[in-house]
This record gives sequence, C-alpha cells and structure tokens, in this order.
Amino acid sequence: MDSCDSELSFKVSTQTETFLCERLLDQNQPVSERFRALFSLRNLRGAAPRNALIQGICISVCIYIYIFSTRDTSNLLAHEAAFALGQMQDAEAIPALEAVLNDLSLHPITRHEAAEALGAIGLESNIPLLKNSLASDPAQEVRETCELALSRIKGLKNTSVSESSPFLSVDPAAPAACSSVQELREILLNEDKSMYERYAALFALRNIGEEEAISAIVESLGANSALLRHEVAYVLGQLQNKRASDALSEVLRDVHEHPMVRHEAAEALGSIADEECIALLEEFAKDPEPIVSQSCEVALSMLEFEQSGKSFEYFFMQTPQVEQASY
Repeated sequence: MDSCDSELSFKVSTQTETFLCERLLDQNQPVSERFRALFSLRNLRGAAPRNALIQGICISVCIYIYIFSTRDTSNLLAHEAAFALGQMQDAEAIPALEAVLNDLSLHPITRHEAAEALGAIGLESNIPLLKNSLASDPAQEVRETCELALSRIKGLKNTSVSESSPFLSVDPAAPAACSSVQELREILLNEDKSMYERYAALFALRNIGEEEAISAIVESLGANSALLRHEVAYVLGQLQNKRASDALSEVLRDVHEHPMVRHEAAEALGSIADEECIALLEEFAKDPEPIVSQSCEVALSMLEFEQSGKSFEYFFMQTPQVEQASY
C-alpha cells in the first residue's frame, strides 16, 4: 500500500460496501456515477478493508469488484479499474491483472494499464508475465508499458530507497536524481533514451514544477511514443498549470491522436478547469470515440461536484458507533 494509507483510512459498513460495488457494476448507471463508486472503493483503507481485499470474501469485496470491472464494456472504466489495482499495490490482484494483460480481445488501453499495475505492485514474480507480453503483444503502447514496468521492478530490487511521490501517486518510474532542468529536458526529448529514463526525467521535472520545467514537459507532447505523450498529459493534469491549456486543447482536438492520449488531455483540462477548458470538454463530450467522450463526461461531473462544494466520491460521515454514506 502507498504511504498515504494511514492518512486517508476509513472503515465502511458491509451495506455501504455492497452499494458501492453494485453501483460500479451497474452498466445502466452513467459512467460518471460508476467512476464515483470506483474512486470511493479505491480509497477504502485500514486493516479491515485491506484484510477483506486479501481474503476475497463474497461479491461485495472490493478487489473482486475491481477485477470484474476490468472486463467492463466501458474501456475507460476498465482501464481505470486496472489503474486502481496498481495504486493499491495488492498482490492478490496479480492473477486478474495477468489475465487482462494476456487477453488480446481487450482494448490496448486496458492491457497497458494492467501491465503498469503489475509494475506498480513491483514483485519479481511479475517479471515473466511482463516479459511474455513484451515479446508477444501486438500493441506498441502495451509493449512499451511492459518494458517500463520491468525497469521499475528491477529498480526496486537494486535500491533500498523507498519511493514517495509528492502527488501521492504510485508512479511508473522513480524520478531522476538530476536536478538540472536543461539536462532533464534533453533526456525527456531524446528519442534514443529508454522509456524508463524518459519517464524518470518527466517525473523529476514534475516534482521541480517551475515554469521552465513545465515548458519542457509541454514540449514533450510532441514525442513519438503515444505512451509517453499520454503520461505527459497525465502529469500536466497533476500540475494543474494553465500554461499547458493550449497544448492540451490541441491534443484533445486532434482526432488522429491515440485515444489514450486524448483521454488524459481531457482529464488534465478538467483539472485546470478554466472557462475555455470547460467549453472544450462540453464540446468533446459528444466525441465519437467513447474513451474520449466518457473522459469529458467524467471530468465535467467532477467539476460540477467541486464547484458545488461537494466531494465527487461518495462521502462518508463517521461517528464511533454510526457510519452513514451520502448517496
């Protein structure tokens, strides 16, 4: 589990857990409502929820709900479920993630996220699984993710330093140790460098967060790799810097861009959330590519909750004896 576990921990009743699981799996619900349930389940922390996840008892147990939803008809939701499993870093999810990674009938965005989750879990036993897909998966973005995940696991083995992101995320690569923005920029833009080196430079620039660093990150939206471009958009969403709005808008408007990149651009624009960003999200909520249109829908829903002073996740009120969920 990640380092923020104890700070965000809370317990929920079986009734609440069941409600969230059923809401997540209900394909008649709007995708934004299902995302609310997914985000709420992802944040169940503490000893009791973790033990429930590990033991895998009954359908209301979160881990199995995540596993089932990785085969959902919404590719966006399925990929987000796989991402959540990686962020939770629970080894009990490995068999399901392996099955998703090996199922070529699933969208590459979901297989990619399963590979990244295996890297986030970080066990050496995941190496053969990732090597197999690195050699056989037809999608370049999936193969590159396997390469990245293998490097992450190797890096964990060779260092005793614990990774900690200031953004409370389990990142696919540890940030590079170099503090020179110019040197990091050169690595990030160098097409001959390995994917792991470029990701490490990207996260180092993100952590620096100065204007020069953000400019370098924006510049890398022109990289050859769709996988790298999608991570760049994700990072720009974490930074929430309005200087990136124009570049992200161009990405979202580009119908020839990979859907996974446009999806991350939409989410990043939702994080920046100025008037131009909101207007663009409303426009592309009608995009013919479901991964893009659903990303815009979820981003707009999150903004609506935020602007009304409410939590996008189902909000839990706790007392020593009573727990209530606001649905």
